[in-house]
Amino acid sequence: MKNKMKNKMFLLMLPMVITIFAFTIAEKQTEKWVAPVAAKKIKNPVAESKRSSSAKNGAKIFKVRCIVCHGNGGKGDGPGGKALNPKPANLTSLAVQNQSDGEIFWKITNGRAAMIKWEGILKENERWDMVNYIRTLKAKK
Repeated sequence: MKNKMKNKMFLLMLPMVITIFAFTIAEKQTEKWVAPVAAKKIKNPVAESKRSSSAKNGAKIFKVRCIVCHGNGGKGDGPGGKALNPKPANLTSLAVQNQSDGEIFWKITNGRAAMIKWEGILKENERWDMVNYIRTLKAKK
């Protein structure tokens, strides 16, 4: 008898638990994506004098790996990003450009939701090339 009661209670509670879980996931996906405080302190290892050539390498990687979601100009309007939640970041925005190089590097490295975790796919120097390329997008608003 107790097992039947537990099973009924479980079946009654299951939809509520699933609903709460679904709302929690949806809420987390729409939250502002903030890198950990320690990421702010990560310094860009590419010398200032070499960032232009690094950014050119980053542009090549971007065209192959990122353009489908972030779009040609990095505004988050690529065809592959239209159905994503959260939407791909507008890399030209102040919200992105005001982040430290370390925060951007951390996000590229770790990913979130549909944003790929690039660590293990791109070498560390290639991820820094991406950071340096993203910095060039601020002029293309």
